[in-house]
Amino acid sequence: MSLEAFVSQLHADGDVSGLPGWEVDWDDAPLAYKLYRGLPTLPLSSDIPMTLEARVTPAEPSLKDIGHYLWYVYGLTQVSYSIASPMRTYRRFVPSGGGLYPNELYVYLRTEVGVPGLYHYDAAHHRLVLLRKGDFDSYLTRALGNRCDLSSCFGAIFVSTMVWKNAFKYSTFAYRLQGLDSGVLLGQMQEAAKRFGYASRVHFRFLDRAVGHLLGLSGSEENIFAVVPLSVQRDIAWIEDAGGTRMQVTADELCRELPAVQHDYYVRSRSVKQILQLTQMNEATAIDSLSTFRRFEPVNRAESGLQTVYLPSVKRLSFDLAAASRARHSPESEFVLGRVTAHQLAALLQEAAVSFAYRNDLDGVAESLPTRVALYGCFYNVEGIPDGAYRYDAAAHALRRVLAGDHRLRLQQGMTLHNVNLFQVPICLHIAGDNEHLIPQLGYRGYRIQQMEAGMLLQRLLLAATALGMGGRPLLGFQAGLCDELYRMSMQGRTSLVQIPIGHCHHRPRLEGGLHS
Repeated sequence: MSLEAFVSQLHADGDVSGLPGWEVDWDDAPLAYKLYRGLPTLPLSSDIPMTLEARVTPAEPSLKDIGHYLWYVYGLTQVSYSIASPMRTYRRFVPSGGGLYPNELYVYLRTEVGVPGLYHYDAAHHRLVLLRKGDFDSYLTRALGNRCDLSSCFGAIFVSTMVWKNAFKYSTFAYRLQGLDSGVLLGQMQEAAKRFGYASRVHFRFLDRAVGHLLGLSGSEENIFAVVPLSVQRDIAWIEDAGGTRMQVTADELCRELPAVQHDYYVRSRSVKQILQLTQMNEATAIDSLSTFRRFEPVNRAESGLQTVYLPSVKRLSFDLAAASRARHSPESEFVLGRVTAHQLAALLQEAAVSFAYRNDLDGVAESLPTRVALYGCFYNVEGIPDGAYRYDAAAHALRRVLAGDHRLRLQQGMTLHNVNLFQVPICLHIAGDNEHLIPQLGYRGYRIQQMEAGMLLQRLLLAATALGMGGRPLLGFQAGLCDELYRMSMQGRTSLVQIPIGHCHHRPRLEGGLHS
């Protein structure tokens, strides 16, 4: 199968089963976290603050603060026993497909709070594991294409995906989930950074093998999806002329500068299978040299004849991220149709859009709202909003109605797994993106960037919904073509990426306990 056909298949019908005949060996399932063995460790404070609102940050972050930040981003936060299943699961604040958490976090610390060097965040023990000691500013700066001045940062975070951690269950479909999960994690990382007073920038384009070599990762088993420098300064210095006057290097040249390292680690699975399509996709996305890259320019998508419903003017939501993170959950059969007003819908959409604005290496130096993903929604019985299918225009804070009426039956029929009763849901949102998945501009790396940006917007929607007292359930088991037709997306060159029912809900019956002091 060609990679083009593989990407098309991932979106064809919402089938999450992966390869035909794939059998899940639950007895040999991997752990949801990676455990390094025989390396020095740096304990992190378990005295976790139970509130998290914007605050003033000292000139140099303490190791205690960095530890708290990492815990709110991707630490183990909850142990859960479901009524339906006696299996114990460990949860984090971010949602993950099947609760499998394929990501890992690595940290480059430049501060004097610990030994400067590269670490793995050991979520199971809430500690840092030292992988390499030393100063790697020059190496990492060049691996990022000489775009970022790391001297303005106290460190950087690497977001990786371990292929087998969710491929053991979803086989080839795991690739779509890995991009989306990485994006959700990046969204939580950015929101937590705002509360800790850290500036961040997401780098999607870097020399993959050079970064993997730096961390001692095997590309067949684990790949870096994003690199995020962090600073206590307001802005991270951005180098504009990187593709012109500054010397670029290849991945091979950088790899020769450092000796290779191999570390012993444990994932529990005795048999780790390589899935050809996933290996091919990761190889096809790798960048060996960074040339000049033009910034993305917004695409003019002509629209005409759409009725406009202007949303009421509302203030931005102000909420405690810690409380919202603890309260967030993903309801299924627990949705109950309840009262939703135009003001609540306006607050939900505005907060998601405004908080989604961020700095990255595709759009350049300024913080901006990416135009590569868009929000659509079907609304039923929302007070002040006529029932129908709409596109949200963030710039005008308005809804552009594509098709009037109640579309819940059509959406329900389009689900491949009927785990949510959409007749109990007043708001059903769809995140959409370019129907060629940015492949013409960025090659196959564009596909995973698109999934990550969809995940980043998704996490903002889930947090905003929670702050408004509602729940949201991310779904990939739906027929994208049906939704594209409903919103007439083909005219805009877009396709549906994620479906998110949002509404009031009961809590799922299960026994839960928080993993914090």
